[in-house]
Amino acid sequence: MSDKMINIEILRYNPESDEKPSYGKFEVPYLEEWSMLDALEYIKDELDSTLAYRWSCRMAVCGSCGMVINGTPKLGCETFLRDYKGTIKVEPLANFPIERDLVVDAEDFINKLESVKPYIINAMEKPVEEGVTKQTPKELSLYKQFSSCINCMLCYSACPQMGINPLFTGPAVIALGHRYNLDTRDDGYDERTEVIQGKNGVWSCTFVGYCSEVCPKNVDPAAAINQNKLQGAQDWALSFLMPRKGGK
Repeated sequence: MSDKMINIEILRYNPESDEKPSYGKFEVPYLEEWSMLDALEYIKDELDSTLAYRWSCRMAVCGSCGMVINGTPKLGCETFLRDYKGTIKVEPLANFPIERDLVVDAEDFINKLESVKPYIINAMEKPVEEGVTKQTPKELSLYKQFSSCINCMLCYSACPQMGINPLFTGPAVIALGHRYNLDTRDDGYDERTEVIQGKNGVWSCTFVGYCSEVCPKNVDPAAAINQNKLQGAQDWALSFLMPRKGGK
């Protein structure tokens, strides 16, 4: 264990017992190989067993350990003490209700995710004997980037529009809906359009672009939103040139 120490301030809040959040101050060993998640585990094991936070894989795959570190949404498992000097301030993701300490309530995010049906919808299901549906590398490249989302919700914490309009569908959900709309195996475009192009969909985005900056997987949800804005404008223009029967 290192003799060198580093100070970490962590937002502490239990809605059931605390009137308002406060900050707990902890001194932990400074080890260059330690991630913020390692530091939190040290605090929980050695200093304060009541500290609450989420984690699972420790490999930036599960997306569980999202938190705000010195004002920037990051994954705790891939943020290292060696990259900081002085006191480090750790807070829960912004724009979410706090369940306790660094744990936020993700129910609203899950509901929004379910609303875009993030799975392949195939109106003409093939018989099993016909085999798998093949795709070319070019077809895969259309959506591969957007399929890398791990639902870590960092983009929701970074998005200023989420703070202004909590009903906004949000970057990750739109990116994942877009991923399936671009998949040649999918027939669910019309079912997702109501959400993606709706009142609280892509047109609520003011394109700050911070969502893409904080994404740990380079998904670029801002690009997905802009592509959907373009698609929405094209659909709107085509509705005048090729109106549906009955004028709808």
